[in-house]
Amino acid sequence: MTSERLKAFSDGVLAIIVTIMVLELKAPHGEDFPALLPLWPVFLAYVLSFIYVAIYWNNHHHMFAIVEKVNGGVLWANIHLLFWLSLLPFVTAWASESHFARDPVALYGFVLLGAAFAYYILVVALLRAHRGETLLRRAIGKDFKGKISIVAYLAGMVGTCFSPWIGCLVYVAVAAMWLVPDQRIESRLGEI
Repeated sequence: MTSERLKAFSDGVLAIIVTIMVLELKAPHGEDFPALLPLWPVFLAYVLSFIYVAIYWNNHHHMFAIVEKVNGGVLWANIHLLFWLSLLPFVTAWASESHFARDPVALYGFVLLGAAFAYYILVVALLRAHRGETLLRRAIGKDFKGKISIVAYLAGMVGTCFSPWIGCLVYVAVAAMWLVPDQRIESRLGEI
C-alpha cells in the first residue's frame, strides 16, 4: 500500500485542526486597538498551537516523502497521532480562557506529550514496515530531538505544579527546538 491516501487524510485533519483553533479568535466588541488587549492569552495560545501543528505537519510531510510503503500498523499509528493533535484546539482554548492556569497548562502539556509519544510510535511502526537498511532508517537515525521532547514535556508538566509559566516556557522551548530545521530527512531526499 502506498502512503498517498494516508498523507492526504492527515493533511485534511491537520487543516481542520487549524481551522477549529482559529475560530477561537473572536473579534473584540471595541473599535480601537486597546480592545484587542483582553485577547492576548487566546492569541498567544493560538500561535503556540499553530506552530506545533506546523511542526508536526512539516515533519510528517518530510518523513512520508521517503516512505516506500505503509501497512495496517502504520495506519493505526498515524490515526493515534492525529487523535492527540485533534485535542489541541480544546486544550488551547482552555489554557487561554483560564489565562494559563495550572491545570489547563498541565493538560496542554499532557496532550503535547501524547502527540510526541504517538509520533515516536509512528516512526517505530514505519521502521518495522521498512526492514533492513533503508533510506528511512538512515534518515531517522537516533531521533534525539524526538526523545528529548518527550522528556521535556514531562518536565514541563512537573514544572507546572510549581508555576504554570514554567510549563509554558518548556513548551515554547521545545517548539523553538523543532523550529530549527531538522536536516536528517531533508539531506536524504537527494538519495531518492
